[in-house]
Amino acid sequence: MISFDNTENAFKAKSDPELKRSYFLFKLIGNPFLVKYGAGFAPLALRFGFKSLIKNTIFKQFVGGENIEDCSKTIAQLGKYNIGTILDYSVEGKESEEDFDHCLNETLETIHKAKNDPNIPFCVFKVTGLARFDLLAKVSSGEKLVEIENAEWLKVKNRVNKICKTASENKQAIFIDAEESWIQPAIDELANENMAQHNRSQAIVYNTYQFYRHDRLAYLKQTIEKGKANGFHIGAKLVRGAYMEKERKRALEMNYPSPIQTNKENADKDYNAALKLCVENINVMGLCAGTHNEKSSMLLLDLMAEHKIASSDKRIFFSQLIGMSDHISYNLSLNGYNVAKYVPYGPVKDVLPYLIRRAQENTSVKGQTGRELNLITREKKRRASIK
Repeated sequence: MISFDNTENAFKAKSDPELKRSYFLFKLIGNPFLVKYGAGFAPLALRFGFKSLIKNTIFKQFVGGENIEDCSKTIAQLGKYNIGTILDYSVEGKESEEDFDHCLNETLETIHKAKNDPNIPFCVFKVTGLARFDLLAKVSSGEKLVEIENAEWLKVKNRVNKICKTASENKQAIFIDAEESWIQPAIDELANENMAQHNRSQAIVYNTYQFYRHDRLAYLKQTIEKGKANGFHIGAKLVRGAYMEKERKRALEMNYPSPIQTNKENADKDYNAALKLCVENINVMGLCAGTHNEKSSMLLLDLMAEHKIASSDKRIFFSQLIGMSDHISYNLSLNGYNVAKYVPYGPVKDVLPYLIRRAQENTSVKGQTGRELNLITREKKRRASIK
C-alpha cells in the first residue's frame, strides 16, 4: 500500500543542507505579507544586482536552470529515482516576432534534447510564448481579423504546427499548456487541429484542461467523443488551474458570468470525474494527472487497479512541479508508477513571472505551504533520530 506520509522516500534525493533550504524557503512563502511585497521587490532586486540572491533561493527550488544544459543535472538526478522531466521553457509575456521565433526554436531544442534522453518523457510550451496575447483574445472572441492579423495568426498556427510535427516525427509527447479563459478557445482550436493530425495511433499532442473552470468536464467529454468519431487519440493533461483570482476579478470588472467553480469542492469533484472518464477511455487516450492533491492521486491509483492497468503503463503519468509535493512524486515512482516533474528553465529575469506565481500559489492554496513544512519538519526529525 502506497503512503504519501513516507518522508524518507519523499526526500531521498535531498541532502540535509537542501532540506534546510527548502524549509527556510517555504517558511518565507508562508508569509502572505512577504509574498505580496516580495513580488514587487524581486524585479528591483534584479536591477540592483541581487540576481544571486534570487538564483540561490526561489529560483533554485522551482527552476531547473537558465538554459537546457543547466537542466542536465536536474534531469539526471530525477532519473536516478525513475522520475521523468517535463522540459518547460518558461519565458512569457513577450510581444515581438523575434521573441516568438526564439521561443519556437527553444521549444524545438527541448524536443531534440528529449529524443536522446529516456528521462524526458514530455516537453511543453505555452501558446503565449508564440503569439501576442491580444491576438489570441481576438481569435477566441470570434471577432473578424483584419488582413494583417490574419497573416499574423497564420504565422502562429505554423509555429504550433511545426512544434507538433517535430514532436510527432520524434515520437516525443508534447503538452500545450492551458492559459486564461478568454484566450483558451484559440489554444483549444490549435490543440484539437494538431491532435487530429498527429495522434492517429497514440497520444503525442496533449491539451491541458483546467478544472477550476466549471465547463471543462463537459468540454473534455465532447473532445473525447470527437476523437472517437474522427479516429484520433486524445492527449489530456488534467490540472486544477492557476489563474483563479485573475479570472474572478476580470469577470466582476467586465460584468460577465465567472468561468470559475463556485467552490473548491466542485473543482475537486470535476477533476476526479475527469480522471474516471479518462481511465474508462484509456484505449483512445494518453493521460497526465497534473496534481498536488493526495486524494486525487490515490483515486487514480484505485482506478488503475480497478481497470487492471499496470503501474508502468505509459498511457498514464502522474505529474507535479519541481520543488513541490515530493511526497507524492517519490512515493509513486518508488512503487513503479510513471511520474514526471515539470522542470521550467530560462534566464532569471525572464522566469520571474513564473516564480512569483509559484510563491503566490503556495500562499493562496489552502494548506499547501503548511503541508510542505510539516513533511520537511518530520523528515528533519527522522534524520536527527537516527544520527
